[in-house]
Amino acid sequence: MDTNSYIAKIRSNFPALNTKVNNHPLIYLDNAATSQKPQQVIDAISKYYATINSNIHRGVHFLSETATEIYEQTRQKIQNTINAKFSQECIFVRGTTEAINLVASSFGQKFVQQRDEILISVMEHHSNIVPWKLLCERTGAKLTIIPITETGELDLTGLDALLKPNTKIVAISHVSNSLGTINPIKQIIQQAHAKNIPVLIDGAQALPHLKVDVQDLDCDFYVGSAHKCYAPMGAGLLYGKRAWLEKMPPYQGGGNMILQVTFDKITYNELPYKFEAGTPSVADVIGWGAAIDYLQQLDYAIIAQHEHDLYAYAMQKLSAIDGIKFYGKAKNKIGIISFTLENIHPHDIGTIANEYGVAIRTGHHCNMPLMDFFGIPGTARASLAMYNVNSDIDQLCWVLNKTQQIFHRHQK
Repeated sequence: MDTNSYIAKIRSNFPALNTKVNNHPLIYLDNAATSQKPQQVIDAISKYYATINSNIHRGVHFLSETATEIYEQTRQKIQNTINAKFSQECIFVRGTTEAINLVASSFGQKFVQQRDEILISVMEHHSNIVPWKLLCERTGAKLTIIPITETGELDLTGLDALLKPNTKIVAISHVSNSLGTINPIKQIIQQAHAKNIPVLIDGAQALPHLKVDVQDLDCDFYVGSAHKCYAPMGAGLLYGKRAWLEKMPPYQGGGNMILQVTFDKITYNELPYKFEAGTPSVADVIGWGAAIDYLQQLDYAIIAQHEHDLYAYAMQKLSAIDGIKFYGKAKNKIGIISFTLENIHPHDIGTIANEYGVAIRTGHHCNMPLMDFFGIPGTARASLAMYNVNSDIDQLCWVLNKTQQIFHRHQK
């Protein structure tokens, strides 16, 4: 089967791609925000609610035991996907944002004090800025920032000087959600570990596109969201080395995270349950397991080459549009394309695109410090996934040319 036929078969598994928008076929290019879901995932969620809907871990009846078994199987699938050493190192949360907040709160409570420093970068998503800023406000610690270059790459020339004796953690994105830049995180981790500084990696944009091996990276924490990986919203991952997780206090209190409770003493549960208080989003986790099963049956080499070729095609076609300016020109990046059109606000680009069925993201992409660096209010962003094809790019280019025609007509 040739690549085009293979991708066409993949597209047939995603019912949302058959949607009509304003009587036009949907061209979905907002995958960095969330990916569409294959029918196999939708069916798994539906089957859970139709046949085994139950709370997990605490029931001894058939529904609870069955749901618990499938839920925990997903934990093992995630362990294998990221090559964690222990399944107990994989904590279920609601998404990347909660995972980072968990570490900032729990690790911060235990290890961060006044005059300590937390090292992040200019290109971080707000979810990897705000939790650390809140921690600094609580403790009197300070945020220190890794700068970037005009091409949208981390400027690591001064990294060694930024890694100080009072730097308690480095928190950095694997892939920029606005620029698509793939950061040299292994180098950063090695330099930080040389000074005994732990590292958290925001993998929200990396997990859908790259093979992640946390043992090879040697990161201390790795976080991500199911909904960017063709799985449901409401589930996410915190991977943490067991040695760190065992030292950290619970993030929330409630059912399942305890072994014994009296009014005098609380004994916490073992990992991973110490960090999983309350009723989880069982259906979403089960759906995530179905997404992993679906992805594992696909040919990774074909998909990786397709995404590479699609990005090259997109840049070739888009570069031919007059007045377009790209942000993020790193040599090593994934298919996230941020751009502006001369004298046209990004919001207007997105609004007109929607009229013709093209879904792109516009605005600051939860990267206000990054936009400030480039001196712009925001960009239009087209983000690619394995089910996108060349004709999607052609329609985007047509829309952008149409947008220019509309604005130039009004400007005369």
